[in-house]
Amino acid sequence: MPIDLPAHAQWVLEQLENAGFAAFAVGGCVRDSLLGRVPGDWDIATAARPEQVHAALAGVTVLDTGLKHGTVTAVLGEARVEITTFRTEGPYSDHRRPDSVAFAATIGEDLSRRDFTVNAMAFSPKTGLTDPFGGQKDLENRLLRAVGDPEKRFDEDALRILRGLRFAAKLGFSIEGATARAMLAQKELLGSLAAERVLAELLPLLCAPHAVPVLRQYRAVFAVILPELEPMFDFDQQNKHHLYDVWEHTLHTLEQVPGDPVLRLTMLLHDCGKPPRFSVDFRGDGHFYGHARESARLAEGALARLRCDRETAERVVRLIACHDHDILNTEKSLLRWLRKLGERDLRALLQVKIADNLGQHPKYYRADRFRETEAALDALLAQKPCFDRSGLAVKGGDLAALGLEGPAIGAALERMVDAVIDGRTPNEKEQLLKML
Repeated sequence: MPIDLPAHAQWVLEQLENAGFAAFAVGGCVRDSLLGRVPGDWDIATAARPEQVHAALAGVTVLDTGLKHGTVTAVLGEARVEITTFRTEGPYSDHRRPDSVAFAATIGEDLSRRDFTVNAMAFSPKTGLTDPFGGQKDLENRLLRAVGDPEKRFDEDALRILRGLRFAAKLGFSIEGATARAMLAQKELLGSLAAERVLAELLPLLCAPHAVPVLRQYRAVFAVILPELEPMFDFDQQNKHHLYDVWEHTLHTLEQVPGDPVLRLTMLLHDCGKPPRFSVDFRGDGHFYGHARESARLAEGALARLRCDRETAERVVRLIACHDHDILNTEKSLLRWLRKLGERDLRALLQVKIADNLGQHPKYYRADRFRETEAALDALLAQKPCFDRSGLAVKGGDLAALGLEGPAIGAALERMVDAVIDGRTPNEKEQLLKML
């Protein structure tokens, strides 16, 4: 398949070549082009040193974004092109970054240091595709294979394990046997990585269209970064409502929600508290009393350890804590839930409950009931009801004019919201002030 370079990438290649330096588009942009996808970024590898790139691209802004690794970035209007000198890398003593970097003379040397064959291809309009490791054939076979010795690749940078799993989850690729075995054998190296790097790979992996088969096949890898998952593996629920063990139930629920980080994290962790809350009654039936609260507690610790942003973590923990609660199709119940969660997270909770139900035994599917609740919520919101302070006919200034101050104003407004939701008073200014 021919590769059509955008004008800005084509221009950079031409300027470098006109200055006497070999230059190629490399990595993900080549891979995506061969897959028929539109690359998000275009990266260039060249024989030119950073100072020579500056000279070759005179007249445009070139930023020194990574001189230690021979990288500069050309700014061409709204587009940016990252340009890196051919390089080789020294040992990785910390399993994260090379101890040293040396400039190389050829594109072949540069490609030999890369992680997977599908990312170790280069393209130039003059010379065509450079593919020393069979990346194009692996693309055709939908196969992910490490460049060279996979154990060496993952020992150099353990993050490549998660990166490979992310590619498999995104593209639906299989992982070549030796590469897969090396991932599993060296999974403990993931413990040496910074939490931020792990989360940056984990979230897009979870949200990818083929996340579930990857989670299923490489669950031992994920247990290293999220040990809260391991107790769920093969845990028999011993309950007629459940066809699957806790882990399989989790995977079935995860594929029922959209690829949104909050929803996918919620489903991944929503039942991690089941194993420690397991009990068996006199009939031999399994129960998990209090598992939602325990799951929320474990999820909170896991997301803090991964340095997840506060808003995402708080939403996930809140949804997990509520996922086992009933939501009635009554106006009062829906208003109470709107007050507790707000519209966005109440809708998310309904998605969680539908997914949770569809992960149970088909005999007990009740997803239609929750869809009826969604319809009832739509009808209620169309009436623009009051379920928080912002919807009250009385504002804080009205109460301040009556002499209330500070916390007393907030407390009074909260009592008014309760009264309106409970139907004890209409949401009318005169009646609310009379009640006060």
